[in-house]
Order: sequence, then structure tokens, then C-alpha cells
Amino acid sequence: MMQEYWITEYGAVADGVTNCAAAIQAAVDAAAQAGGGRVMVPAGRFLSGSVMLRSHVELHLCSGAVLQSSLRPEDIRPFRHADADDAMDGWNGGFFLGACGGQDITISGSGVIDGQGRRVFFDRNEDNGFGECPKAAFRPRMILLEDITDLTIRDVTLRDAAFWTLHMAGCRRVRIRDIRILNDDRGANNDGIDPDCCQDVIISGCLIHTGDDAIVVKATGPMTRRYGPCCNVTITNCVLHSRDSALKIGTETCGDIRNITFGDCLVKDCSRAVGIWVRDGGTVENIQVHHLVGAVRRYADRYSVPGAPGWWGKGEALFVNATRRAGQDNFPGVIRNVSFDHITMKAESCLFFAGESYAPLYNIRAEAVDLTLCRQGTQPGGLFDEQPSARHLYPHEIPALYARCVQGLRVRDCRVRSGGPGDWSGRPALLEDCPGAVVELDAE
Repeated sequence: MMQEYWITEYGAVADGVTNCAAAIQAAVDAAAQAGGGRVMVPAGRFLSGSVMLRSHVELHLCSGAVLQSSLRPEDIRPFRHADADDAMDGWNGGFFLGACGGQDITISGSGVIDGQGRRVFFDRNEDNGFGECPKAAFRPRMILLEDITDLTIRDVTLRDAAFWTLHMAGCRRVRIRDIRILNDDRGANNDGIDPDCCQDVIISGCLIHTGDDAIVVKATGPMTRRYGPCCNVTITNCVLHSRDSALKIGTETCGDIRNITFGDCLVKDCSRAVGIWVRDGGTVENIQVHHLVGAVRRYADRYSVPGAPGWWGKGEALFVNATRRAGQDNFPGVIRNVSFDHITMKAESCLFFAGESYAPLYNIRAEAVDLTLCRQGTQPGGLFDEQPSARHLYPHEIPALYARCVQGLRVRDCRVRSGGPGDWSGRPALLEDCPGAVVELDAE
């Protein structure tokens, strides 16, 4: 039986006003000094600044408990490694709950961790609900866990994140199960779960509702320099809603990403079901996506509503892309050995597999894909979206399959149908520079 450390015994007050960070930290430190224990958050609303978790400590939120993040910059711990080289990766704003270097850390319980995103996103409906909400300048991450071995997060609800919700950086042997992430689906940068240069990760049974990508596997610059590749990640039995991708791999690919499986999930009205990018020189390889069902649709972008920031994606079920960022002449990286099978999706745009002559895709396979092309929202089609890149957004006919610069393309036992008059041009496939491609795509 683990020793329990109740935060109220260390001075925490459930009034939603008092900053309880010192009391909560004292309880965590006491448990750690004793060799481990369970820090208990009882029912009630506890406001707090940043808290650092420790090895062998479980933070447990009881039923009815709400642990609420302060949004005052003076209450929030900054990143220890924020510097000029890390600016492109969004290393700013600090974090609410964190840990850096440790083992056997758990966050559990049926309570709620509240990021107060409602106070940083301002929706006056000036764009009729199309684009991202305007946002405040200071927005901390909800949870940042770096260099942790044996990390478990289970059962809790993470609500209303102001920035990335659950960012795991350089962690090993991670289990995330049965959590709910309930964010504003017009909130910018409020990703659900971000495994960043992590290894041996299992994400299962989660319900994620957010504006930015639901789950993002990435290799940012600072974490690649510290911890190497992101590999051995499995995602299963989740329900995912986002105005961007349900699963994104990239775009931050400063290091390699390999051995990722994503399957048995429901995709609920996302911009894309799966998006895979290379931009920064890394290799993305050995990706298996299987048994997905749901719908993807086009949300508005800045070109349809002046002043409204854009969502990436135009309703593609599957998107794989290697190209350069705008203004750069680097080699963007390699994508190879990617397979999709048993995908049933309503979509507003095509299966999109596109490399470049200087960065082709290798060995892309799609089998048993059942695609219904149909209008689901109010926005017109006819755009390809390769953001962020020099190609950016551009008008294009929408076939069922578009492939460019793919070596080893295999599309078998796939079907496409139109959901209604005018929903699809009728062209099954458009291939550009795809030597030896095999395409078996039945059009109904």
C-alpha cells in the first residue's frame, strides 16, 4: 500500500483562487524523499502555478478534483533549454505540470486537470466560426514530461489546454490509457498528445477532442539533440476529433521516426485522418496504419475568410508528403515503407502521396481502402494543401488518388464512390513520375 500525501495537509485550499503550488510541491517532495508515494488531490478546485513531479511519485486526482493551471507568467516555470535555436519548435510559454529526468512517475484518477484555455482563446464569431480563435500571447503547455523512464498516465481528464496538452519528450516505456482530452476545437496549438523523441510508447483507449492535431509523433530539434530518434509507438482503440489531423507524424523531423502503428481507431470529423510529413532532414520509416473508420472534411482557411488563421488539410483521408519548407533549400528527408489497410472513410479530398524529384517517397502501400468522396461542410474544394512548404496551397483538380514522385507505389483492392452529384470529378487516379506503380482502384 502506497503512503498517501494529501495536498490539503500541506496547506492547499480548494477555493479556486489561492495559488496552491507551494503546498502541492511540498506534498510531492515529501513523497519523493520517503522513497515514493501517492500525492492525493481531493474533491474541489485547486488553482496552482507550476509543479514538478518526482521519481516514484503518483499524482492522483480523486473524483470531483480539479487542478487548475494559473495563467500568470510569474506562476509558470519556463523551459530550462529555451534558446534561439529552439524558437521554431515552439519552446516558449513554460509549463504547468512537469518533470525532467526521473523514473516511475504516474498521473492517475478520475479528476480533471484544467488548462484554462477559455481565457486565452477569444472567439467573437468575427469569422462565423471558421478559423482558429484569436489567442493571447502567453500560453503555457499543460504537461511537459522530459527524460522519464516508466511513465504512466491513466483515467484522468485533461481539459481546455492553452497550448500543447501532453508533451512527452525523450521518455521511455510510456503507457497512456483511458484518458480524455477535451479542448476547444478552434484552439490553436492545443495538440492532444505529443510523443517527441520518445521510445516504447503505448497509447490506448483515449478520447481526444481538440483543435490542433489529436496525436502528433515528432522529433523536434532540441529533443533530437538530447535523446535521438522517436520509435516504437503504438496507438490503438481511440476516438479522435480535430480540425487538423487525427494522427500526424512530423512536421518536425529533425531526427528519425520509425516503427509506428496506428489502428482500430475512429476518426471523427478531422481535416485529415493521417498526415505524414518530412521537412527537416529526418527519416520516417516503417509506419503501419490499419482499421480506421470515420470522416474527414474541409474546414475554412485564411483564403476563404480574410483574417481567419488556416487549418492544415482539405479533407484528405491519407496524406504523405516530402518537400521543402518555404525559403529553404535543404534535403527535407526520407519517407519509406508506409502501409495503409482497411480504411473506410468519408472524405472531401483524395488520397495524397507526394514527394519531389529530389525527395521521392519509397514503398507506399494502400490496400482495402474504401473512400466515399462527398461534400460535408460549406467550403468549396479544388485545392491541394502542402503546408508548410514552398508549394503551400494551390488550385488543383481532385482525383480519388494523387501520387507524385513515388518509387514503389502499390494500391490494391481499393474503391472510391461519389457521395452525390458534383462531389467528385470522376477521375480515379492521377500519377506523376511514379515508375512501376500498381494501381487497382475501382470507381463506382
